[in-house]
Amino acid sequence: MSLAPAPDSFAADGAPNELAAAIAETEADPTPVGTPDAAELIGREEMDQLQLTRLKATIKHAYENVSAYRELYDAHGVKPSDLQTLEDLAKFPFTDKEFLRAAYPFKSFAVPMNQVRRIHASSGTTGLPTVVGYTDGDIDRWATLFSRCLRFSGVAPGDIVHNAYGYGLFTGGLGAHYGVEKLGATVIPMSGGQTEKQIQLITDFKPRAILCTPTYLLALADGFRKAGLDPRDTSLEIGVLGAEPWTEEMRHEIEQAFNIKACDIYGLSEVMGPGVAGESFDRQDGSTIWEDHFRPEIIDPMTEDVLEPGHHGELVFTTLTREALPIIRYRTHDLTRLLPGTDRPGHRRMGRISGRSDDMIILRGVNLFPTQIEEIALTIEGLSPHFQLELTRPDHMDQMTVHIERREECSLQDAETAGKELARQIKIKVGSSCVVSVAEPETLARSSGKLRRIYDKRR
Repeated sequence: MSLAPAPDSFAADGAPNELAAAIAETEADPTPVGTPDAAELIGREEMDQLQLTRLKATIKHAYENVSAYRELYDAHGVKPSDLQTLEDLAKFPFTDKEFLRAAYPFKSFAVPMNQVRRIHASSGTTGLPTVVGYTDGDIDRWATLFSRCLRFSGVAPGDIVHNAYGYGLFTGGLGAHYGVEKLGATVIPMSGGQTEKQIQLITDFKPRAILCTPTYLLALADGFRKAGLDPRDTSLEIGVLGAEPWTEEMRHEIEQAFNIKACDIYGLSEVMGPGVAGESFDRQDGSTIWEDHFRPEIIDPMTEDVLEPGHHGELVFTTLTREALPIIRYRTHDLTRLLPGTDRPGHRRMGRISGRSDDMIILRGVNLFPTQIEEIALTIEGLSPHFQLELTRPDHMDQMTVHIERREECSLQDAETAGKELARQIKIKVGSSCVVSVAEPETLARSSGKLRRIYDKRR
């Protein structure tokens, strides 16, 4: 284990940054590019001890350097010294987007601004954006974790990787970019949009892997066909896809369209960015959470009780190595469950995201998520994966209209039959009636970033 402090492991007054020191003391010696490091391969018992060491340092770091945490913990009557076991984490209150927005723009940072090397932020479409800061060490660990995800998903040093995640304040593009370079692969920094240009570069540069959202990869498949090209004939072999929930049916659709292996990657800006968890190329059995850097919990979103592994609920994260922006018990609103590790036994897996607690649709007393509609639609011949949900309230009664495109090869008559079958299956499997409107191919909105599925016009 390396005992050397990180380059930014000193506070503004020259005193050692205890979190950085704790990271350095528990960090394995460097390993060759493209091979697993020691922390990736450790067992569960050793992982628990590593997490406890880093968790103690993280909570102390946040309490001493971020007034918002100090005020929150003082109000709840807890101190860093109250954490003696991993179970003691439940004594500390949750945080969320509002906690970060209240500290806008930089009051949530735990290091002086002269140690912050990069700033990212959310779009802020529903309020003030959440602002995320990174030290040199944070950026290096982020790149390392993303490269770990890529390697775990089958990407190798020397591969050419087409990066179609958006660059800018969104963490996807740059997070992926640095991860590809860290792996020793070649990155094509295409960013999102310009579908015709994407198709040209994939055709000419012949990348082995592509990084983007799953829905945008399907939009690219449509673009290839429109250009008279078969997406199955490209050089692509691997897709590392994230930034939005997607189902096994969507995975099958993508893999059939491009003749590739499609693997999930998970992350969110507040916790780090993409690379918090990644999926095994060999197993494709859910994303493995890199628990040497993140402590996950599953809670009941209504009662906030911590649930046992295997139970479905809301995912909560605590960072263990973030210096600029320590995040403690952050409610992601993503709904999933924790599963035992497989390829990496010391790191637990997360089941597929079934939706978000804040994206749940309550329709005449029935709870449903867009992923449920996607799962059903992709089992019906003639219907494409491109759909939108429109919520209205005619005559004071909630109504959901599913706008979904027919496939090119599906006739208008068959599309009408398929639409009726979709409405029937939704009624049977979800328990709510709806209206299905089958649209012409390529008429619904596409997105190279996170796709908007729900248009709620009830308000």
